[in-house]
Amino acid sequence: MSADTSIQTPEAAAVPPPGDAPKGKRVPQGHRRLLTRRDRLILGLMAGVPTVLHVALVWVTALASIALAFTTWDGIGFDSIKWVGLDNFKELFTSNPQFWPAVQHNVIWFVVLILIPTPLGLFLAVQLDKRIRFSRVYQTAFFLPVVVSFAVIGFVWQLVYNPDTGLINSLIGANRPGHYIDWIGDPNLNLWAILVAASWRHAGYMMILYLAGLKGVDPSLREASALDGANEWQTFRNVIFPTLRPTNTIVLVVTIIESLRAFDLVFVFNGGAHGTELLSILVTNNIIGESSRIGYGSAIAVVLLLISLGVIIPYLVSTFRKERRS
Repeated sequence: MSADTSIQTPEAAAVPPPGDAPKGKRVPQGHRRLLTRRDRLILGLMAGVPTVLHVALVWVTALASIALAFTTWDGIGFDSIKWVGLDNFKELFTSNPQFWPAVQHNVIWFVVLILIPTPLGLFLAVQLDKRIRFSRVYQTAFFLPVVVSFAVIGFVWQLVYNPDTGLINSLIGANRPGHYIDWIGDPNLNLWAILVAASWRHAGYMMILYLAGLKGVDPSLREASALDGANEWQTFRNVIFPTLRPTNTIVLVVTIIESLRAFDLVFVFNGGAHGTELLSILVTNNIIGESSRIGYGSAIAVVLLLISLGVIIPYLVSTFRKERRS
């Protein structure tokens, strides 16, 4: 008769063998943890509320604007909405004396932003990328106009352009009686004056974009160029700038969008009157103006949307293609 002489330690005795787990208790598998009902509720609120707000404030209003572009409506009661088809667009392209000047001003806005503050932002980014002293202070100073609201920027530049006590007229001696220069009221000057303020803000925006692109340049490329005997300008032109092609694409798209959606600064200066008409200003004036032609203003908004999509869609397509290739 044989006896079981195996000895079990207390730790081994305390661990039940597989399959002998007490009923009603689930053995945890690894680090798997199920979400509780409270977790699901919190996640649903965190994801659902922003989604509902985005759909309601962006998609629903955009689709409503597209539908209203083919109607006439004075904004008083839904019974006054009448379908007119393409009449709003015909009037817009043929008989509106403000539409084509507004398109021209938007084109001028884009050309100025791409030719002046964009190269200036690139220059500032290249200088700050050299890790000079107080580079963080300079970055903050140049980027500060970007985080400041357009209303504040407009107020500051109104003080600069003031005919009597403004900084510019005081410096050039044009603040004497009979020698005033009305930078905001003169139709031949006000658009360019506003563009100076817009360029002041846009340069800081471009600086940050290009600075981010320069941080991604492989340092070995700079070292190889230096070993080949290239100077600083040759290194930038032949090595660094070609690697900034993705950043240049982003800068181009951002600049086009900025020129199309330009509204706040112009509205703060003079409400878009006297030679500063833009497409966004025409939309606002027709929808919430005295005439309250919501259908006609929506037609202008649709044209602005189509121009924007003509820029954004090719950019997204090229981006997705690059991601699939990689």
